[in-house]
Amino acid sequence: NTLHGPVFLQEPDSLIFPLDSEEKKVKLSCEVKGNPRPTIGWRLNGSSIDVGMDFHYSLLGGALLIHNPNKSQDAGTYQCVATNPFGTIVSREAKLQFAYLENFKTRTRSTVSVRQGQGMVLLCGPPPHSGELTYAWIFNEYPTFVHQDNRRFVSQETGNLYIAKVETSDVGNYTCFTAETQPSLSISFMFPGVMGEYEPKIEVQFPETVPSAKGTTVKLECFALGNPVPTISWRRADGKQLPRKARRHRSSGLLEIPNFQQEDAGLYECVAENVRGKNVARGQLTFYGQPLGARSEEALLVFSLIWSLFCCPQGRVQLEQGSLTIANVSLSDAGMYQCVAENRHGVIFATIGPDFSKTLLKKLTLVKVGGEVIIECKPKASPRPTYSWKKGKDILRENERITVLDDGSLRIVNVTKADAGSYTCTATNHFGTASSTGSLVVKDPTRVMVSPFSMDVTVGESIVLPCQVSHDHSLDIAFTWSFNGHLIDFDKDGDHFEKVGGDSAGDLMIRSIQLKHAGKYVCMVQTSVDKLSAAADLIVRGPPGPPEAVTIEEVTDSTAQLSWRPGADNHSPITMYVVQARTPFSVGWQAVSTVPEVIDGRTFTATVVGLNPWVEYEFRVVAANLIGIGEPSSPSEKRRTEEALPEVTPANVSGGGGSKSELVITWEVSLTPAPLSFLGISKGWQQKKPRLCDKNSPAGQRELKDGLPPAPGKWGGAAAVPGSTSGLVTGTRGCCQPLWGTATASALLCPQVRCWRHDEKEENAKRIRTVGNQTSTKVSNLRGNALYHLAVRAYNTAGTGPSSAAVNVTTKKPPPSQPPGNIVWNSSDSKIILNWDQVKALDNESEVRGYKVLYRWNRESSTSVIETNKTSVELSLPFDEDYIIEIKPFSDGGDGSSSEQIRIPKISSKDGGMGSGPQGPTSR
Repeated sequence: NTLHGPVFLQEPDSLIFPLDSEEKKVKLSCEVKGNPRPTIGWRLNGSSIDVGMDFHYSLLGGALLIHNPNKSQDAGTYQCVATNPFGTIVSREAKLQFAYLENFKTRTRSTVSVRQGQGMVLLCGPPPHSGELTYAWIFNEYPTFVHQDNRRFVSQETGNLYIAKVETSDVGNYTCFTAETQPSLSISFMFPGVMGEYEPKIEVQFPETVPSAKGTTVKLECFALGNPVPTISWRRADGKQLPRKARRHRSSGLLEIPNFQQEDAGLYECVAENVRGKNVARGQLTFYGQPLGARSEEALLVFSLIWSLFCCPQGRVQLEQGSLTIANVSLSDAGMYQCVAENRHGVIFATIGPDFSKTLLKKLTLVKVGGEVIIECKPKASPRPTYSWKKGKDILRENERITVLDDGSLRIVNVTKADAGSYTCTATNHFGTASSTGSLVVKDPTRVMVSPFSMDVTVGESIVLPCQVSHDHSLDIAFTWSFNGHLIDFDKDGDHFEKVGGDSAGDLMIRSIQLKHAGKYVCMVQTSVDKLSAAADLIVRGPPGPPEAVTIEEVTDSTAQLSWRPGADNHSPITMYVVQARTPFSVGWQAVSTVPEVIDGRTFTATVVGLNPWVEYEFRVVAANLIGIGEPSSPSEKRRTEEALPEVTPANVSGGGGSKSELVITWEVSLTPAPLSFLGISKGWQQKKPRLCDKNSPAGQRELKDGLPPAPGKWGGAAAVPGSTSGLVTGTRGCCQPLWGTATASALLCPQVRCWRHDEKEENAKRIRTVGNQTSTKVSNLRGNALYHLAVRAYNTAGTGPSSAAVNVTTKKPPPSQPPGNIVWNSSDSKIILNWDQVKALDNESEVRGYKVLYRWNRESSTSVIETNKTSVELSLPFDEDYIIEIKPFSDGGDGSSSEQIRIPKISSKDGGMGSGPQGPTSR
């Protein structure tokens, strides 16, 4: 994260591009680091390339791509330029050259005549080309090539074929050939005679001065003609031995000196010798090299030192032995400075030699036997250095186990104890060499001795999963467990999980196992050199999961067809299913009867029976197995059963009471065993959710004891009979009304009363339909003292139910027809005393049970009534008003005839007064 200027990691290299290449593009590499990230541009022959405006060029990272390269346009010297706010740096020069090879001129040369034993040269005459060529000669027909030996030599400088001494076997056709072109030169020769012996004549020799660059491979050619065939030898004129790395080729006709260094420079001689004499060719190998930059701590600026000398006021900048001094530094001097060194062999831009000061090798690296280790080697260097490694003092050779990675790091696989020791990484580039050393320690691997094993348990059990290891006790060891891919948090999940064991054990205890604990458990063991794991599967058997998709397929007035899908069996087969139902009237969920009566675990449909008509039901299913009963399913949709006729007959029908032309009929409604069966609930009813009577009342206690469905409301004062509701003459009833619901205007669910006189036919009976939940009704306009038959049945919109048995009731006799007579009154002390004669009922009249005295103020319409079973009464009334009084008898048959009205005038004094009413009939 440190801010710094651009630094090259890779600079472009010179390259030669074949014009006939199928690639059709050239790539010049450039990689730079810096913070902020540098921008990269390119120059060709000192001029900037506008990559954005010329589709001929493009950038790939920092590399420059040249599409369809052209020799005349793209050949030249390229440089990569990197810039960020700290300044700009420029890379070394990279030359792009184009290799080409034209065809030979097609022609056949004249036949060459030569004498046997004579030396000769066949000229190749190569076609126009760029770059090095490899030459060969075909003898007669392809692919028979001329074999080079001490008598025959092909120069790779000119392509010419040299034969030191011609023999008869050499007669034939010769064709010069390059690997890059088709052969096109043909030469024939013949022997007109024989030539005698002569001393060697050197035809192929190297220049008198051969400039040789550092690190290159120098090739010196030397070949002589002669008879007998000369021998070729090499030596240094200064008496020094030839370098040991020098190689002789093709019977000493070619001397190669690889990796040419300054100590290899000197005067070299080629000696050709036979019995007739010898000849010597000499050449001076001179050493040269491009400038080498000294170490620069922080690199680099785009301007060369020569130009930098003119950037600032004269006298402020001094250059002395490669060191740049700037006096009186100002803000304008900020930037990246780059040292540029140049001679006639090339130019370099100084960068950074390898530096390990901030990136030393890790002092101690631990690895297990059989493991893999990477020892990082990351010195600071620009351009990227080459790397070499040593173990102790021995150079480390790469093999199938040991590899040096591109970034310089050392990778060792399948480590053995013998790999332990000290390792040194050496980094080298053009600007220096640096090294760093670290140690590799090899430890015995950790091994699992007791692995966790898969188990099959039941909900509620507790188990221990073992995990025990052997390990190097000099290393710290840590045990962790994961469950289904997630690390177990022993603090958070301590109710169920606990890690137990000693130094070499990390056993896992699982307490009170639940279904959610089923899955894969992995014990992970880690030290500083290795980590390993062992896994086990835990199967938890438990009660079944909830069934799914409970669906009501079809309903009738008393049945419902259900289907469902099985839930998870939790590793224990489902043995049975139970269906439960809920209605607005039920207390929670209750089991219901089904067909089949017992539903086995392989059955997923059932018919619920014994339902009540026109009731809204919802259902759920519970599964069970040998372990226990599972969670219930989600409720089904709510569905209402079909309507049905009433089924139960009203009980305890009776009649009586009322006046001479009336009967009060009562009955009872049974609530058990089927509380809705009497009702035969139809679609005309709106159900109410029931509630209990006062739980402290006797009826409420009986409800709780008998398990009766609770119902709303509290009516009247008479005690309710368990299992029934009695209708009383007064119209009152017990506190818990039957489950009839609330009637709507469109349809009622009520009892129907039929009443007919003994001398009438039943089909002509009078029909009275009650309203709502009544258990009594009054039938009027009947004949007095007559025998009537009564029957009650329930009805709804679906029709009527069965009728009760008929009961016989006789209406009462009419009330007395005679009014009270001989009414006398007197007043005293604010009291009025009335007396009258007793009324005697006739034989066909009801007996007199008492009298009603009706009185009111003369000016008022409301009347007060006093009942008495005597023939006198005393009234406490004020005297300042006129009163109107009537008297009439009453009996079981009703009220009798009333007397005429008696007017008692206002009395002004306290002395009182007296009077009499009209005289009634004589008593009998």
